[in-house]
Amino acid sequence: MDAALWVSKTGLDAQQTRMNVISNNLANVNTTGYKRDRAVFEDLLYQNVRQAGGQTAADSRSPTGMMLGTGTRIVATEKIHAQGNLITTQNALDLAINGDGFFQVLQPDGTLAYTRDGNFKLSATGQLVNAQGFLLQPQITIPANASALTVGRDGTVTIELVAGGGQQQLGQIQIASFINPAGLKPLGNNLMAATAASGAAVLQQPGVAGAGILAQGSLEASNVNVVEEMVNMIETQRAYEINSKAIAAADGMLQFERSSPQYEGAVTVSRPTGAATAWSR
Repeated sequence: MDAALWVSKTGLDAQQTRMNVISNNLANVNTTGYKRDRAVFEDLLYQNVRQAGGQTAADSRSPTGMMLGTGTRIVATEKIHAQGNLITTQNALDLAINGDGFFQVLQPDGTLAYTRDGNFKLSATGQLVNAQGFLLQPQITIPANASALTVGRDGTVTIELVAGGGQQQLGQIQIASFINPAGLKPLGNNLMAATAASGAAVLQQPGVAGAGILAQGSLEASNVNVVEEMVNMIETQRAYEINSKAIAAADGMLQFERSSPQYEGAVTVSRPTGAATAWSR
């Protein structure tokens, strides 16, 4: 019975972790470019009581074995990189990626971070930066005499100069793709970092070789489905409740076993030889 208590405990721990994942998804339902997490379960090691295929007679073997499980655990939390809805903002500096890929920003320590949040601003020097002031890579600098900014679907940045100065092309925004985006490490602030699991970033022109296209004047909403998360929350709550009942049932069986007549009133006396005998009253 003690084993049942510990197995159920692992179920409680795993469901609590899953509830934390669901809560984080719901908390970020309005976070620009947020990708929801999914808890991944796996079973623990098994206690091999009887080996399958073991010899039962001279010419026969056991068709099945007896393996007792020891519980479950959360082995990973996986980002689901499904496309979020595009929300029109009419802000020329807002960019959304429709498809695969990430914007690149340069962090203060000189390393690159990756994001789906295209809510960009202009710095004091006219450079495109994110909400933390990190520079968009490759760098795009908007001159002070620009009257309008246009970003094409392929990332081409063009401005209209004041006083009929005509158009000027400033450069092209590139996006980074990964062979395994689920392996990216979340950093907070809508940023992610490359890891050995994600692979190195591959820079691409938007709309080429499977890369997503850019949508100016739009932002990508979170891909969290509130109804789905509420269903997951109810499912997790019920699973937690069932594991709690399993602990209560195992505890009740232990109490019943200890209060059974074979244990009640047992008295131990010593014989001259030193042996112990149990007497029932």
